[in-house]
Amino acid sequence: MATILALFAVVSALTPLLTRWLSLRVFYLIALLPAAAFAYTVGQTPAVTAGGAVTESVPWIPALGVSLSFRVDTLAWLLALVVTGVGALVLIYCARYFAADEPALGRFAAALLAFAGTMYGLVTADDIVVMFVFWEITSVLSYLLIGHHTFKRASRGAALQALLVTTFGGLIMLIGVVILSVETGTTSLAAIVADPVTGPAATWAVLLILVGALSKSALVPFHFWLPAAMAAPTPVSAYLHAAAMVKAGIYLVARLAPGYADTPGWMPVLVTLGVGTMLVGAWRSLRQYDLKLVLAYGTVSQLGFLVVVVGFGTQDAALAGVALLLAHALYKSALFLTVGIIDHRAGTRDWRQLSGVGRNAPALAAIALVAVASMAGIPPLLGFVAKEAVFTAFLEAALAGDGWGWVALVGTVLGSVLTVAYSARFFWGAFGTRPRLAETALHHARWDFQLAPGLLAVATVLLGPFVFLLDPVLASYAGTVPGGGDYHLALWHGFEPALALSAVVVVVGVVLFWKRRGVARLQATVPAYVDAGQGYGYTVRGIDRAAARITHFAQIGGLPQYLSTILVVFVLALGFAAGVNRSWPNTIVLWDYPGQVVVALTMGIAAVMAAHVGERITAVLLAGVTGYGLVALFAFHGAPDLALTQALVETITIVVFVLVLRRLPQKIAQHNRPMHRRRRAVIGVLVGTVMGVIGVIALGARQAPSIAAELPRLAVEEGHGRNIVNVMLVDIRAWDTMGEISVLIVVATGVASLLFVSGRNAVVPRLRDSRKRRSLPHRRKVVADPAAPSEGHAVTRQSWLLAGRTVAEKDRSIMLEVLVRLLFHPAMIVSVYLLIAGHNAPGGGFAGGLIAGLALVSRYLAGGRYELGEAVPVDPGKILGLGIVLAVGMAVVSLFFSGIPLESAYFETTVPVLGPLSFGTSTIFDIGVYLVVVGLVLDILRSLGSEVDRQQEAGETEPRPQQSAEAPA
Repeated sequence: MATILALFAVVSALTPLLTRWLSLRVFYLIALLPAAAFAYTVGQTPAVTAGGAVTESVPWIPALGVSLSFRVDTLAWLLALVVTGVGALVLIYCARYFAADEPALGRFAAALLAFAGTMYGLVTADDIVVMFVFWEITSVLSYLLIGHHTFKRASRGAALQALLVTTFGGLIMLIGVVILSVETGTTSLAAIVADPVTGPAATWAVLLILVGALSKSALVPFHFWLPAAMAAPTPVSAYLHAAAMVKAGIYLVARLAPGYADTPGWMPVLVTLGVGTMLVGAWRSLRQYDLKLVLAYGTVSQLGFLVVVVGFGTQDAALAGVALLLAHALYKSALFLTVGIIDHRAGTRDWRQLSGVGRNAPALAAIALVAVASMAGIPPLLGFVAKEAVFTAFLEAALAGDGWGWVALVGTVLGSVLTVAYSARFFWGAFGTRPRLAETALHHARWDFQLAPGLLAVATVLLGPFVFLLDPVLASYAGTVPGGGDYHLALWHGFEPALALSAVVVVVGVVLFWKRRGVARLQATVPAYVDAGQGYGYTVRGIDRAAARITHFAQIGGLPQYLSTILVVFVLALGFAAGVNRSWPNTIVLWDYPGQVVVALTMGIAAVMAAHVGERITAVLLAGVTGYGLVALFAFHGAPDLALTQALVETITIVVFVLVLRRLPQKIAQHNRPMHRRRRAVIGVLVGTVMGVIGVIALGARQAPSIAAELPRLAVEEGHGRNIVNVMLVDIRAWDTMGEISVLIVVATGVASLLFVSGRNAVVPRLRDSRKRRSLPHRRKVVADPAAPSEGHAVTRQSWLLAGRTVAEKDRSIMLEVLVRLLFHPAMIVSVYLLIAGHNAPGGGFAGGLIAGLALVSRYLAGGRYELGEAVPVDPGKILGLGIVLAVGMAVVSLFFSGIPLESAYFETTVPVLGPLSFGTSTIFDIGVYLVVVGLVLDILRSLGSEVDRQQEAGETEPRPQQSAEAPA
């Protein structure tokens, strides 16, 4: 199972690239993976039928008792079949649903496949912490899938709404997960359910977990996000909102029910909210004209129905619940896919504009009729079998004196009546003929467009009469629920009360549909403000307004006031802690050698001068002196790695500052003189003093021996390297490094988002004929106009750089071009050398990436934005993405060698001439770090450099304000 999840991750990562080669055919290829997972799950049927479980476990966080453990019992088996089987069909359906020019098709295909893998992991995970990780990943992926059409405001809003609601519930659920794990002393879901704990803490834990389940499955009061999510493409609705994501909450309730159905508050919460959701969703469905919204509100209704059944806590109800879960996944997915076909062929989903679709598309109408009939509970379909089982379970509980049984029975019967009504409304609206409308013209579609919904409809038909084959498997789950139960799934149980209830439900539902105009008038009397979606809108707007008012109150003094507030709090808090400290060093060494004093004085003088100078560039250079002073201190103390890295970082920082300063006035405080200078000086002195005191205290605070003495041994024996710093970064403390490079990616994205006004331009600016060059002499022919081809132009002198002639004459430096031409390639070679040699000598991926970044900086400074495009004609986002994929990939690969993420695995051999050679996963991880750093520098250059150049050339920005003659120094 872990292998299947790894394959989902790898194939999902490769899908965007495969899409570029295969276009829409990529869906057929990637559908093979969930289909293979479906076949693998089918192969586990004998073990599941026998009442056993297939287990697999890989250690992950032993200190917390968390492992990558997976367990396929009856419930997990059923859900795994649903998410993989329906997932494969939906992927096949996508090949006909989308057009070849669909924007971001590769990203969509990758996200949908990753979602299928995540759902498979969620339903098979036995560790509750791992299950929660998958739970939250589904929220993130659903955000990407719902918001696929980024150019539509409705899609973006619906995606954000779904993310906020489900993650809100997930955060509350996390508290319950932690409490329940602590109370039970285990993170194994099987153990938690098999040996349930009681008491107030356990009760609160279970109720908090239910909040997450109810928000994920869109129950009242969280139900409004699901209809809004219909802004997503139809395949997303058919998969996430019918068979997969919304089933996660149902699955969790069903998983906990055998052990915690008797928990105080369980029954009132689930039955009340479940019945309420069933009635609200069905009632709202009868008001919709968009076929997709009819199904969306119907899904909300059915999810409430499912929660009541699976959470009721009896064996008969548990058996009926899993049967209904399967039936709902089949018929609702088929109906969503059918709506997608109608929308594609007719150009609309509004049934008021449809007429004669059933006559012109009889096969599609037959598929929809089967699915609708199953949803309404018409025999001999699976939906009828499941609904009759539900009525029997609730009726027996009610007659046995269970008050909640009567509530569940009456509520679900009323909800089922409404279900029949909106089922008839859907079929009549989609396929009926309206005399007042001309027949709807349908575009031609290939027969295989109907393959996915057709197979789902066939499964619905076959599983009705042959449900007795499914009964023994599902009964093994029902047997885990305490209490007796002798009900078995079958198409015919004779003339019994449940059959009578089913007949009454169908008749009354049909009558309700027949009197639909009267129902519509009744619905019109409901006030418009009775809408949970509006409540969400009021809540979000209220939070926004409160945040704006707080911000306006607390942040009205500009950046100096914000920094002053932060620093004053720092002085007061840490100053107080230092004042009450009792851990002082026995001796204080002022310096180790006179050179430290010289460096410290230089840094102090530069810092004071930086605070007094009037020009921004001078202040930046003086601030850089303090950074280079640290370089000297590191070098004197025998830390060449730190000195090298600090020097490179300081240089890159100065370059970034210079790029930013192009948009700012040359003089500091050009129009307004600084205020409160003495107060700022006092704050600065206090901060420095407190920081110095803290440093002294830290030297005397250690009570245990330092682990530093063990680092040389660990570096050689565990990390296979002699450079302790680099081994720590890519091996011993690799988790920290992964977090840091993730922050770098966020920084790059943030910088780009501030500069690229109308969307991040994926086209790297290059010379027009650069892609068509075939020979080196031709490559050197560069004209002044970068937009014009070079053919036919006389070139009297070759350029040292490809885009050198694009730079204005007043800004061009031939000396700089010569130096860059001579030093660029050696610098890149040095950067690669530092990357490779860094495990045993000063260097590493971070330092090597900075060297490469400085080389690119030199290309940009010498030749401008076109030279940067010629140097690296690749979108920086791809470099950043490849880097993080390599880093994260090594965390996954390590699982197959050592069982612990990011624990390095090494391949050692002896190579003739070269001698012993050691190559490990940490080297690939370091390559990922290298690429992230290069991508960050390139992204900053494209954002703060070439994009600012482009905006100024296009007149989109005002020129930098010139200094005034009266400006103060």
